[in-house]
Order: sequence, then C-alpha cells, then structure tokens
Amino acid sequence: MNFKMVHENYNVSNLDDSLKFYEEALGLKESRRIENENFTIVYIKNELSDFELELTWLKDHPQKYNLGECEFHLAFITDDFEGALKKHKEMGCVCFENKEMGIYFIEDPDGYWLEIVPQNK
Repeated sequence: MNFKMVHENYNVSNLDDSLKFYEEALGLKESRRIENENFTIVYIKNELSDFELELTWLKDHPQKYNLGECEFHLAFITDDFEGALKKHKEMGCVCFENKEMGIYFIEDPDGYWLEIVPQNK
C-alpha cells in the first residue's frame, strides 16, 4: 500500500494577509477555493509540485492561533538559496538561521515556521 502526500493545512487569522505572504515569500498561488458561510479554504501551490498548502480561515475565529512551541514546520527547497535569504530578510520574515546546517526559517503572519533548504542539501 502506497500513500502520496497531497496537502497540509494551516488555519489562518487573515486570509488576505496569508495569501499575499505566501505568494511574495514562496511564489505559491491559489489553485482552488471552497467557501461557505462558516469558512473559506484556499489551496495554494506552485508549478514545481502537486503538493498543496491548505489555508483555512474560520470566519468566527479572527484571532491568531496558539501554536504552542511551534515544534513543527513545512520545508521548501530553493535553487537560489542566497537570493531567497536576501529577499526574506528584506521582507523581515526570517525568524531563525542555522548557518552550521546551511538552512533558515521564515515565519508567516500567523507564526507558522517554514524551513528554507538549498537544493544541494
């Protein structure tokens, strides 16, 4: 039996801010949307993978979520590590650099950490 990963969900407090962040920081764009009176779900991705990040906005939960100690993250590989690091520093979203390991993390508007890894790692 085989399993293919298809998406990961993050609940967000401001869908517009999150969509803007993910497009600017990582080039992820909306691929589809589900809406009803209680919530909006937007799937975002890029052309490099079928994997989608699912952003869920619950209309009765406008405050940021408690992420505990944030001991989880989603990782992205880039072919231009130095260019990405420069861009993310300019955006002010770099939250942790591990120069020894050659990686860094950015933080989205809700506090989710996203690992950036060079392609040759």
